[in-house]
Amino acid sequence: QVQLVESGGGLVQPGGSLRLSCAASGSIFSIGAMGWYRQAPGNQRELVATISSGGSTNYADSVKGRLTISRVNAKNTVSLQMNNLTPEDTAAYYCYAAIRRLGSLMLNDYWGQGTQVTVSS
Repeated sequence: QVQLVESGGGLVQPGGSLRLSCAASGSIFSIGAMGWYRQAPGNQRELVATISSGGSTNYADSVKGRLTISRVNAKNTVSLQMNNLTPEDTAAYYCYAAIRRLGSLMLNDYWGQGTQVTVSS
């Protein structure tokens, strides 16, 4: 069994910062891409940022220059440093990882339970 557990959400004022973290655990052989998605009420889930196992990153245009994704392969963790937050960043943020389980030849998608980020004065 594999789990992704997120932490770090909360309430922050416009212009403030938050750091989200996600740790993968369980019967993991290897992890491919990891990333963060978000979903605001009434909207579809959208990509925020992804990072490959080699460190290549991809960002949504709306967050470039403000949010930074990073990972520590040895710890199976991925983080999202969020700076200069705006009310438009308010959403539930979900951690994602493509994981190959022990004894399996396939990569499967796994998701965390979500952590709420609210940007408001």
